[in-house]
This record gives sequence, C-alpha cells and structure tokens, in this order.
Amino acid sequence: MSFNHVAIIGLGLLGGSIGLAVQEHLPGVATSGFDADPEVRDKARELGLVGTVSENAADAVRGADLVILCVPVGAMGSAAAAVAPGLGENVVISDVGSSKLTVSRGLAAALPRHTIIPAHPVAGTEQSGPEAGFATLFHHRWCIITPSEDAPADKVEALSAFWEALGSTVEIMDAEHHDLVLAVTSHIPHLIAYTIVGTASDLEEVTRGEVIKYSAGGFRDFTRIAASDPTMWRDVFLNNREAVLEMMDRFLSDLALMREAIRAGDGETMFDLFSKTRAIRRRIVEQGQDDARPDFGRHDHE
Repeated sequence: MSFNHVAIIGLGLLGGSIGLAVQEHLPGVATSGFDADPEVRDKARELGLVGTVSENAADAVRGADLVILCVPVGAMGSAAAAVAPGLGENVVISDVGSSKLTVSRGLAAALPRHTIIPAHPVAGTEQSGPEAGFATLFHHRWCIITPSEDAPADKVEALSAFWEALGSTVEIMDAEHHDLVLAVTSHIPHLIAYTIVGTASDLEEVTRGEVIKYSAGGFRDFTRIAASDPTMWRDVFLNNREAVLEMMDRFLSDLALMREAIRAGDGETMFDLFSKTRAIRRRIVEQGQDDARPDFGRHDHE
C-alpha cells in the first residue's frame, strides 16, 4: 500500500517540515493540517506548509490515510481525541514523539479501533514554530519506527517507505528499547545542557558576566541544545521517566568516578576515557551523523 493523503496535526518545526518534505518529494500526495494555535494556522497558510489548513483537527484528517501527530508527547492523548471524529476506517495513525512506550500505550487506548504505528524521526534543531520548518530536515537522518507485534506488515512497510521518500534511513525497533537508547543519546544530553546553562546563569553575578562573555565552543554548544522547546522537553522527561532515571544513574556513577580521578590526580584514567570518547566521535562522523569540519560545518548556516 501507499499513502495518498497525509494529515499533519501540529504545524511547528517537525510538522511543518513534514508538510514541505511531502510537497517536495511526494508531489502526488495531498496534505492537510491543523494546529491548536490560530496564529500558527495563519502562518502555516502563509508559508504553504500543507495544501489545506483546517480550522479543527477532525476536519483536517477527513479522507486521510496517514495521520501524523506532531505535538508534544504530553499532548498526544488530547490530539488523538480531537482527530477521532474525522478518522476513516483504514487510516494509519503515527507520530513523531521522542518517547515511544507511553505514547504507544496512550494512542492505543485513545484510538482502540485504529492502526497505530508510532515513529520517531531523529531530526530537529533548537528552533521551533512554523517558520523553522524546511523540506530537507530529514535528509540522511534516522527515523525509528516502533510498531506493535500485531501491526499490519503492509502498513509498517508503507510508513517505512514514506519516511525513506522524505530522505530518512528507517530502523524498526521495540518501543521500550527505543526509549533506553534515546535516553542516553538525546534525553540525558539535553538534561545536562539545560542544567549546565542554568548553573552558568546562576553564576553570572559572581563572575560579572564573564561566563557568557567568554563562552568557548563547548559551552556555546550547550546553550544551542538548551535553547530547545521547553514544553516538548518537559513532556519527554515526564513520559520517558524510567529510562531517563536509569541512564541518569549510570551517568552520575561515571561522573563520580571522574571526580575521584581528578581528586587523585589519576591522569591515566582520564586519558583512557578521553581517548575512548574521541574514537566514538570519529565513528559518529564516519556514519554521517555530524560534520567533521571545524565548528561542525555550522558556520555555513549562520
């Protein structure tokens, strides 16, 4: 099977980017959308993020064979309830949330008669809102799909093909395993970034503004991550609580070991860890997940 009409609920960075990407890569597929914020709906029309912007969620999904919920994970339940009256019998419901286990359960409970195939495009920027979207956001990025064991194979294949058409590389994964992996690769790094930038802010009076003034590359990149949408990340941590806490405990144990190495002047332990992490960085670049150029190539986009 393939999809002929994609409805997008939530027209911020991810939703808007999906709409633009479909128009660029799948020009024969109709798009419609809705956002709870009337100003976002107006901006989405102005920017042409989707073919039709509806005034309510149920109208946006009428006739759609794929509905993608692009709202914070804490709002998935209410979004599902809002679209329910307009859903067709054979529609596939998916999402873009960074937490999959609780979202999977919540959507299945809200829409028990429909096919739910959760997904997570591992792509984004620190920007948010409809103006932040762009058609190439998903190029050379992973999209992790977490279907239930009884999900129809043809519909899982269709959703995989959809994301591949937008430029993603698709991986099928168990929802619980996804949450553990993303806790360490995405959620904990964001939590560290939010915390260290908050600590620096608290120190500003003590340092007479020098923390901000003399920000080097490392701290500057923390501030980029910490500029991410606070609503989205609050909901991620609340909905992936168990996996985040498990990985946080592991991180705190490792951090305590480094603290003791510094206290003891144990340069060998520090050097061994730094060498190991440097090798991991090389592997990330080799797999195309970042840019090896100075400043990560980001100066090209400033």
